[in-house]
Amino acid sequence: MDRRAFLMAGAALAFAGEARAQELSFDFQAAAAYSAPRRGVSLLVMQYGRVLFEDYSSDGGPDHAWELASGAKSFTGVIAAAAVQDGLLSLDEPAAETLTEWRGDPLKRHITIHNLLSLNSGLRTRGQRPPTYADAVEAPADYPPGTRFEYGPVSFQAFGELMRRKLARDADPLVYLQRRVLSPIGVHPAQWTRGRDGMPLLPQGAHLTARDWATFGKWVMDGGRGMVDRAALEQCFTPSPTNPGYGMSWWLIRPGLIPPSPLAGVSD
Repeated sequence: MDRRAFLMAGAALAFAGEARAQELSFDFQAAAAYSAPRRGVSLLVMQYGRVLFEDYSSDGGPDHAWELASGAKSFTGVIAAAAVQDGLLSLDEPAAETLTEWRGDPLKRHITIHNLLSLNSGLRTRGQRPPTYADAVEAPADYPPGTRFEYGPVSFQAFGELMRRKLARDADPLVYLQRRVLSPIGVHPAQWTRGRDGMPLLPQGAHLTARDWATFGKWVMDGGRGMVDRAALEQCFTPSPTNPGYGMSWWLIRPGLIPPSPLAGVSD
């Protein structure tokens, strides 16, 4: 398991205990001893917003940020939930309302924003390297939206272009995310990789410390604290008909067994 996986595992532990009514009783030192020789760099455990344990090995550290790889995809659902609250879009609207070049395409004109973020848009995935926003918009559709799940970067980059056009003031999905959610909750990515078009990569590219990643997770567990549309955020944890293990930009925990939404029982 590589170091990025351990960073994400540490963040998962950070809010995995939220649903429990009593203190966690894991052997944290044993977990740290397992992590270190396997290139683990950041292990952080948080419960109810309180850090219970931190361990950093190798060249890790509390202020050392690591690339989240596909963990960055989860931010796109949050962008959408914020945009719903701001009246910029609805999840079920055809993307072609904004990406007007899709209106004449018999398949692409039916793609909804929800399809894009659920990875069942039908857009052709070109390997694992994110294309530019413009190239993502030009990607052909190979099958009708909502009929097949296909994991890849194209739909996220197309969503990036859609958001770029929606935003009259920011004109940058990352600037919008930072202003609407990340800065208010005290999360500041150390870096976010941009493509050759200068726009942020949405399928990957975010570099966060374990503390910031855990803080973001706690905010999600708190139901967004009224900062985004609650029903739209819930869609991140609602499986799609084409993949019961994937929600709206989020992999669901324990593939094959859908857990209750982490937002269940949480009030704004």
